[in-house]
Amino acid sequence: MHYITMDPNRPYVDLMARSRRRAAPADTEQSADVITTTADLDALVEQLTGAEFLAVDTEFMREQTYYSQLCLVQISDGTHHAAIDPLAPDIDLGGLWTLLADPQSTKVFHAAHQDLEIFLKEMGTLPLPLFDTQIAGMVLGHGDQVGYDRLVRAVLRHDIDKSSRFTDWSRRPLSARQISYALDDVIYLAEMYPKLRTELESKGRAGWLDDENARLVDPATYHTAPEDAWKRIKVRNMKAPALRRMMHLASWRESEAQKRNLPRNRILRDETILDLAGSNPLNTDEFGKIRNFPGGANGKLVTPVLALLREVEAMPDGTLPEPKAEGRTPKPPAAVMELLRVLLKHITDKEGIAPRLVASADELEALALDDDAPVRAQTGWRHEIFGAAALRLKHGRIALAADGRRIRVIEL
Repeated sequence: MHYITMDPNRPYVDLMARSRRRAAPADTEQSADVITTTADLDALVEQLTGAEFLAVDTEFMREQTYYSQLCLVQISDGTHHAAIDPLAPDIDLGGLWTLLADPQSTKVFHAAHQDLEIFLKEMGTLPLPLFDTQIAGMVLGHGDQVGYDRLVRAVLRHDIDKSSRFTDWSRRPLSARQISYALDDVIYLAEMYPKLRTELESKGRAGWLDDENARLVDPATYHTAPEDAWKRIKVRNMKAPALRRMMHLASWRESEAQKRNLPRNRILRDETILDLAGSNPLNTDEFGKIRNFPGGANGKLVTPVLALLREVEAMPDGTLPEPKAEGRTPKPPAAVMELLRVLLKHITDKEGIAPRLVASADELEALALDDDAPVRAQTGWRHEIFGAAALRLKHGRIALAADGRRIRVIEL
């Protein structure tokens, strides 16, 4: 496999034009702008060091593993761009990790969660500070969880080629079409970032991203401790002994999945864990009755799972959790909920912001039931634009009226 590195002296406008002209390149095995050696990567890092921002994207595979397999890293500072092949046999990524860890440059992603999870594992730290264009798009009214192609179309008036979206990025060699697709993501990301940042600042909304970013920049977001793995499983009603079994089975599965680098469901499916927790098989033969248990009564997991269940059964009663019961939760008056929904839609349309960023359906219900509900709409900018008005509407201090196709807020 032979790739040619980029020409560092070509101006950004030429690179952008070149990218747009290559919308549908021939599916050849040779491609430019791919870094496959440590020497070329170090030269790229030197070029990008000190950049005000770095647009970053990754291509990865996860269908057959617990941890994502990093297959490609794309990066741009708005002037230079390149794709880095982490699977190349003669490359040391240490220089890239140092570059991404530099706190002086903003790292620009779109829908950053999965990318950040990968970088945390590979680097041991997160590439901060962060700017997530999906969150910025929501703050600027481009919709809930706006997709990358839709945001590019709205901000840059470009339609991007997504034909390689479901490609196998672990296979080598990569074609020119694949590299073109991958590089376009950071080229357009770098072009969008200044526009989005400028619009946020002009509207006084730059700080609105802070609480949305808080979860993304917390390393705990990307690690599931085995003892907490049971929280991922949806349970409505379960008695304490069965719940304890389920908790330990989920913890065991998480540890096995991490150790063997396999998807959780390749070890045991959720419904299998619930069946095991409820039926509590006492011998090998009873495993044949467990839903989707791998290999049935003769499966390799029978011995360790049976040993675990016996161990849990021998635990003292003091280790029993509170039983899980789905009690009846009070429902707010339907009329109040409808009014709050209309008010939320009216305000978010007026402000040009995604409704989900202000209040979810569950948060609206909580607010309708309790003025002091601990919901996002009760703090910060959300309270200023919506929360305060929601309480006034709830207590009859304002009213809503239809005015043609618009909603009008009336002071009472």
